[in-house]
Amino acid sequence: MTGFELNDVALKQNLSRISPLYCYDIHERALDIQGLFDMIVLFDVLEHIDDEKRFLESIKHHMTKPGRLLVNVPAHQFLYSTYDRTVGHVRRYSSEYLKSVAETAGFRVTSFTYWGVPLIPLLILRKALLAIRRRSEEEIVSSGFDPGQKALNSALMLLARCEVVPQKLVGTSLMAVLERT
Repeated sequence: MTGFELNDVALKQNLSRISPLYCYDIHERALDIQGLFDMIVLFDVLEHIDDEKRFLESIKHHMTKPGRLLVNVPAHQFLYSTYDRTVGHVRRYSSEYLKSVAETAGFRVTSFTYWGVPLIPLLILRKALLAIRRRSEEEIVSSGFDPGQKALNSALMLLARCEVVPQKLVGTSLMAVLERT
């Protein structure tokens, strides 16, 4: 495993002490690592990128053919809220939109699943509350990750264990495997 990060401060906070870590701009497309990786994992990255096509083409430069790209993104634009905007999300994804973006960059979606169904009511509530209550960016981000009481957190964990995955209908997140074409 190899870790890449554009932000040097974030890279220094990485917990990995075994894998090599690099501060690297994916758009550099360095020739010494062209076609080097069989699999690349992008968890909670793509939703922050304005030019998805260019970004995915740069990712593709670094992959073997047929390499795999494992992606996790927030799902469903109707859930987009002040929280998303505050943490730097440009958008949320449907499976159809992700497929379209992938295909324009030279990938095909081989499988996908939505997950996080039990959290949908909470995201809708968060969206409504943030629309009516003014809060600082720090408060928005910290409360977005805080389930509150331990009992609520335990209840959410129990609900998560009941969730059927894979499924193709709805969720708060979308995970997909993309193959380089």
